[in-house]
Amino acid sequence: MLIVGLTGSIGMGKSTAAARFLERGIAVFDADAEAHRLYAGPIAADIERAFPGATVDGKVDRAKLSALLLGKPEKFKELERIVHPKIRAGERRFIQAEHAKGAPIAVLEVPLLFEAGGYRAVDVIVVVSTDDETQRARVLSRSGMSETKFATIRSRQLSEAEKKARADFVVETGGTVENCHSQIDTIIDKLRGRNGEAYDRYWRD
Repeated sequence: MLIVGLTGSIGMGKSTAAARFLERGIAVFDADAEAHRLYAGPIAADIERAFPGATVDGKVDRAKLSALLLGKPEKFKELERIVHPKIRAGERRFIQAEHAKGAPIAVLEVPLLFEAGGYRAVDVIVVVSTDDETQRARVLSRSGMSETKFATIRSRQLSEAEKKARADFVVETGGTVENCHSQIDTIIDKLRGRNGEAYDRYWRD
């Protein structure tokens, strides 16, 4: 099985790219969605202990957690120590299930693929990207987003130039959705029939 790491900074179009993989019959594990699931209960108590006031009714309140993290980059490491092992466990369950099905390709959609070291556990890296102006417009249009929060998020991520340099494929998402889909289709065609080594090296128990 070939394991694809799909990544990109905030507002770059990961969801659009991931949706196309799904439309083409390729399963995608969404690390952000898994984090939301974990925040809704499984790790809420752990986060509350580390960040008092971050939860409401047994669930992590992302706005409250973000406020506690704002301007305190050292606190992100503490959060990552709680969250990342749980997400990695979810990735492992997903990858092993897809392998058991005989899936030829599986995708891990991970925003911090490089930063958290996940790039070592995939065979192919796809980076989605767009220009700064488009990224900024997309991100600042989101509810609860501010320039300060945006700057904090970007400060935790590799530069766009470095991500592109380390990618096997770069998908430019500044155009139409159809254009993005066409680029994903081309990548899928190029990946068909390729064998991966990451499963045996990293994911097999």
